[in-house]
Amino acid sequence: MTEWIGRTFTSDAGWDHLEALVDLEDRMAGTEGERRGAELTRDALAEAGARDARLEAFPIQGWVREDSEIRAGGTVQDCIALPRSPSEDASGELVDLGYGLPEDFEEAEIEGKVVMVRSDVPDYFDRYIHRREKYYYAVEGGAAAFIYRNHVEGCLPPTGSVGTEADPIGDVPAVGVSSEVGARLARRFDGAELTVSVEAGIDDATSYNVHAEMGPDTDEAILVTGHVDAHDIAEGAADNGAGTAMVVEIANALSERSDELETRVEFVVYGAEEVGLVGSEHHAANAEHGSIKAIVNSDGVVRGRTLEFYTHGFPELEAAAERVAERFSHPVRTIPRMGPHSDHWPFVKWGVPGYHVMSDTGEQGRGWGHTFADTLEKVDVRDLREQAIVLTELVVELAREDVSVEHRSPEEIAAALEAEDQATGMRVIGDWPYDE
Repeated sequence: MTEWIGRTFTSDAGWDHLEALVDLEDRMAGTEGERRGAELTRDALAEAGARDARLEAFPIQGWVREDSEIRAGGTVQDCIALPRSPSEDASGELVDLGYGLPEDFEEAEIEGKVVMVRSDVPDYFDRYIHRREKYYYAVEGGAAAFIYRNHVEGCLPPTGSVGTEADPIGDVPAVGVSSEVGARLARRFDGAELTVSVEAGIDDATSYNVHAEMGPDTDEAILVTGHVDAHDIAEGAADNGAGTAMVVEIANALSERSDELETRVEFVVYGAEEVGLVGSEHHAANAEHGSIKAIVNSDGVVRGRTLEFYTHGFPELEAAAERVAERFSHPVRTIPRMGPHSDHWPFVKWGVPGYHVMSDTGEQGRGWGHTFADTLEKVDVRDLREQAIVLTELVVELAREDVSVEHRSPEEIAAALEAEDQATGMRVIGDWPYDE
């Protein structure tokens, strides 16, 4: 029964869907483009043979990019607003904090100043520090504005949202600048007065999750997920058009293997991931967590051949991924650490077993992601097809009745976050969900 492998390796279903997504004007959360992307995904899952393909609407805080600039020493420096930045101007003395590590903020006097930080961390530092963590260290210190400098060269300013679930619009204006503009600001204007100006349309909006199902009508389910929204400055091919295309390709492959599925598979493609995991938080708040056997979340796949699995301390997930990879001699890397920054997390944080699946590119951070350069030619159809074969087999493996994955308690997840030194940053961001 290997015919499905050949058909998946020659399939155009996922790639055609990816091309349709990147050809939309943009898929920013709450826009017409995001809604159209969700509709196309619903239709593609139905065409693959999934049943009950549907959209679920939910409200979000809308944010539409307008003009932004940095005014310094009689010059105007290029930048782009970070989504959910407030629409306002702020002035202050520029303070370049380099990597923006927690200790950098502790040692600097930043009240009333404009803080600039890089988008990476040094090699010696033991964890990645998310953009929002650095932003809220700046807010906590009383900064007037925030500048996020790309560490990747190429005149590419990075985007990425600020704001919290409780306060979706951030506290101070926030912009992204390219590595080169950041270097210029640091060289010419560190310690000098400058103004960060952001204009944005802020209003209520609607986003959509896509749901569909396949396999037996069991109470328990495997969730196969991705997110359809993308930042408005680029095509969003890798982040996360490729992840949505992967869900579609897996659905097409599973349609040939539906008789092998011993557990129901639910495909869920989320909206509004890029503005705070709003779609998956909505789903998690209304789902029965005990009925979810495991989550396979594709966000950042197809950027390279080697698959990377964050397994969040679930040994059964690590073992299953390695078993399947060995069957196909496909390179994988399993990481047992917590990964609290994609659509698996609203479930995993409460102990639901879940993977975050991406590509190991050998680079730090998102690479071309969250920039103008996240375009179709950065991903490869061969990687999409190969990875779809591996992930399809993984879903079938997890769906077997004799494969069990134990849920963990929220207390265990919280303890792991503390042990990995992620809890402090999550508290600063407002993402710490556990009672103190």
